[in-house]
Amino acid sequence: MSDPIKILVIGCGNMGSSHAIAYHNSPHFQVVGVVSRGIQSRSALSAKLGGVPHFSDYRQALNTTSPEAVCVATYPDTHAEITNEALERGCHVFVEKPIATTVADAQAIVAKAKNLKRTLVVGYILQQHPAWNLFVSRAHQLGKPLVMRMNLNQQSSGEEWETHKNIMRSLSPIADCGVHYIDVMCRMTGSKPVRVHAIGARLTDELPPDRINYGHLHVVFEDGSLGWYEAGWGPMMSEAASFVKDVVGPLGSVTISGHGSDGGHSADIEGHTKTNALLVHSAERNKDGKFSKPDELISTASEPGHQELCDLERDFFHRAITGRENLEGHLESAVESLRVVLAAEQSMTEGRAIEL
Repeated sequence: MSDPIKILVIGCGNMGSSHAIAYHNSPHFQVVGVVSRGIQSRSALSAKLGGVPHFSDYRQALNTTSPEAVCVATYPDTHAEITNEALERGCHVFVEKPIATTVADAQAIVAKAKNLKRTLVVGYILQQHPAWNLFVSRAHQLGKPLVMRMNLNQQSSGEEWETHKNIMRSLSPIADCGVHYIDVMCRMTGSKPVRVHAIGARLTDELPPDRINYGHLHVVFEDGSLGWYEAGWGPMMSEAASFVKDVVGPLGSVTISGHGSDGGHSADIEGHTKTNALLVHSAERNKDGKFSKPDELISTASEPGHQELCDLERDFFHRAITGRENLEGHLESAVESLRVVLAAEQSMTEGRAIEL
């Protein structure tokens, strides 16, 4: 067995901590350090990992630990800078979504990774989720065009609201999480987005005047499929209809059903990927015009939790580093889904539909 890959984890929030634990629990990786500007978060994570070195400055950490791989789980406006630095130092990189905050930066990062022959994986956690992959595959059986309806609203306060405000310094809610759902829509349709239109609202005085905390985008695909995505963050948001995931085609529909039945809170990261069950409806009718097939409820109760999904992302990263994954489509999606959500932000600003 080869030596474990030395990895530095930059960012000690929810995602960074989960990724660090995943690497720590794998024989294929050795966590050589964690980085965060906050002393409490990094020291607490260091203790969980057996006392690994912790740093406040990522460049100092890179110099001190000489890692072979880096996990970037910081705020979106730092992703491009840190990823570029790590690649230039010869590291493989796992970076949380979105890969950057501009399409040009995203394209440049992908090109750099290819030129340097370094592995670059972006944290599209739903690509590793078996229930979400089943959701996508069942959508393929509905015919064309598809109508896709998705949202992820989050009622937040305290530390959760502070985190949301920090993210919104660089991206709106429909952009930050929207890359996941645009990726899902592209996988469902197998088609290219051609136009996006979005609206947004600023529901708080705690943000700069040019930032919004609620948005709604509509995207049109080349094959005639349509999708919408809604996201709002903050203490004013309703918990009702906070999680809608539904796809409709000529032959029927598939819906993520039963989410929230466990009484979960909309800002709880554990619930953002949870499905519980898929409700499959067939539009097929008999000679009397009545439905000929009962709806099918597919239980996904055994689906992985948040930490297990981070373990699956870790394993995907390891397979990619060792040449067992083709990342061409993965990286193309990381850039193209970002292109769509940034065009949606442009649409909100300019008050018009944006041709892609």
